[in-house]
Amino acid sequence: MRARKNHAKQLELTTDGTLSLFFLGSGSAFAKQLNQNNVLIIKGSDHVMIDCGTKAPSALRRLGLSVADIETFLITHSHSDHIGGLEEVMLLGRYVAKRAPRIIITAEYQEILWDQSLRGGAEFNEVGDDGKGLGFEDFWEILRPQPLAEYARDTREIQVGSINLKLVRTNHFPEQSGSWEQSNYCVGVIIDDRVLFTGDTQFDPELIETYDRRFGFERIFHDAQFWTGGIHASVEEIATLPKEIKRRVLLMHYGDNWREHSDEVRRHGIKGFAKEGYFYDFP
Repeated sequence: MRARKNHAKQLELTTDGTLSLFFLGSGSAFAKQLNQNNVLIIKGSDHVMIDCGTKAPSALRRLGLSVADIETFLITHSHSDHIGGLEEVMLLGRYVAKRAPRIIITAEYQEILWDQSLRGGAEFNEVGDDGKGLGFEDFWEILRPQPLAEYARDTREIQVGSINLKLVRTNHFPEQSGSWEQSNYCVGVIIDDRVLFTGDTQFDPELIETYDRRFGFERIFHDAQFWTGGIHASVEEIATLPKEIKRRVLLMHYGDNWREHSDEVRRHGIKGFAKEGYFYDFP
């Protein structure tokens, strides 16, 4: 893997065929200096954006792009730092760009996302002769990931052009959930069988170790916080992972004070921090 900082005013959504992850942001939900942890997967002429939080449209604008330039979205779960920009995506797509963006989504999560988060700002922008408004399908081109058998937990797969994605259920919230089965909908993403992007999750060594045995990840991007408790994995907890795994872990979704914890992270044998504005290339 090679890390490189983006210096271009106009972010390129293509590569020479190399798999590349670009961190639009690396911050937690409450970070003020950092953008939210939203990531672009780019490979050849294909790209997928993981999550689109409240700050994402502005972050893209500073890189010379609009959310309408993003062809395909994958949403991990319904907290605002992951979905807060989606209303803009939908309305720009339908009324300005005149093109429905694609979304990778299960039927289960489609119902949750529409009914609990997006419906209020979208349904009644238009009303038909029958008095009914719009539905989720009026704003999106839906791509359904297909379930895979013989996995330790709910795992689904989809191919987007040259990019292979596997969606893996995680245990994020509520705090009292004891497993991914008890958790509200949330997924991590396996990218081209090479990279694990945990999304948001409580500390779940079974997730990391089981899937790493199967795939032997080149890099694991793991969300992290600097105290133990709540609905995210802490640095202290991640530090208990096997040494050979920790050396491949880059932390993401962290607070503005991340630099204060650099020595601690290094002392624990964790690779370091994923940084916003950087590409992570996998030749």
